[in-house]
Amino acid sequence: MTANAALFTFASPTDLILEIPANVQNQAYLHSQSFSHPSSGYQAYLNELCLNVVLAWLQADFAPQAKVSPNINALASFWELVNGTAIVSDGIRFILVPSEAMDLSELRVPQEWVDISSLAGDYYLAVQVEPDEAYVRIWGYCSYEQLKNQGSYDASDRTYSLDGSDIISDINVLTVALQLCPQSSTPKLIPQLATLPQEQAQNLIARLANKEIITPRLAIPFQLWGALIEHGGWRQSLYQRRLGLPEQWSVIQWLQNGVSQLAENVGWGSLMQVSVAGARSVEETQPQTILSRQLAIAGQTYELRIIPQNEGESIIWRFELRNAAVGAAIPGGFKLRLLTEDLQSFPNNEDIAITAVEQLFVEVALEPGEGIVWEIEPKSENYDREILRF
Repeated sequence: MTANAALFTFASPTDLILEIPANVQNQAYLHSQSFSHPSSGYQAYLNELCLNVVLAWLQADFAPQAKVSPNINALASFWELVNGTAIVSDGIRFILVPSEAMDLSELRVPQEWVDISSLAGDYYLAVQVEPDEAYVRIWGYCSYEQLKNQGSYDASDRTYSLDGSDIISDINVLTVALQLCPQSSTPKLIPQLATLPQEQAQNLIARLANKEIITPRLAIPFQLWGALIEHGGWRQSLYQRRLGLPEQWSVIQWLQNGVSQLAENVGWGSLMQVSVAGARSVEETQPQTILSRQLAIAGQTYELRIIPQNEGESIIWRFELRNAAVGAAIPGGFKLRLLTEDLQSFPNNEDIAITAVEQLFVEVALEPGEGIVWEIEPKSENYDREILRF
């Protein structure tokens, strides 16, 4: 009898068993080397195997629009810190929770995926990953309400657990429900976590960057931890610091040395623009490096630019949003907003399109080392907060 035959013989008839292709396994192993500790690297390995196989099944069978949330480039910063992955399809969030455990008596979900409002899911999939046998088994699922109301909370490892007898074992029930009500999602009343002051966040990142702290998620109170990793810029910073990487989001360094690899991965690039500002003749015009990122918003492509403008000995930074299509406008209702690193507003920090306009822009003077977070409404696809350092 082959291994797969034995597997199917002893599996529950309602389990969904999916093969892990060899190339997926090889790629996941290579990616798992880019983490601070073997334990987080192995956690990432299991999560990538789970994600690639389950996402392919979702897209092929009933949710072709399913995609990683917030985006693929954010995954490493999550897997360094917490087990699990979010997938979104038609506004419904699925949380994949992989485990190697052969004992399928309960589903254990890290608190981050339950008690942080922007991360919590609508449905949680229980996934057993068996790398040696090259398969994943989706053995059940539950709703947010089931997990929160019927599950028990374990303060020692900050997880919610739901007994296997309370989990819906037939995954076909979920697929039928979603086909009948593809956008049904019960509102979740999850209290917002208080935003951390910038100095406190930086102190926490410096402390938790110590690689000897193997599980930083348990090293500080959850209210602080949740607020720290909910902020995409701080979460990325903690991940990069734990790996010993230099600053990856310095706009000054991007202009001098080129955009960092991590910033390129999310779409940032540089281009040359002829600047005539302050020039007295054509001969004095000089090409200027500006930074640019394309964004998908409401089905169209837009371009966010950062343009340095010299004003005496200081620099004014111009953030500019345009429609990427020549001659196309920005619709009324769009907003371009800048916030401090700890998400505070400041005077003249946003521009709003009352009617269709050619561009939106905000100009700001910044101190050396100061961080800025940009936001656009409606939100761009795959948006994850980033801190641009000046």
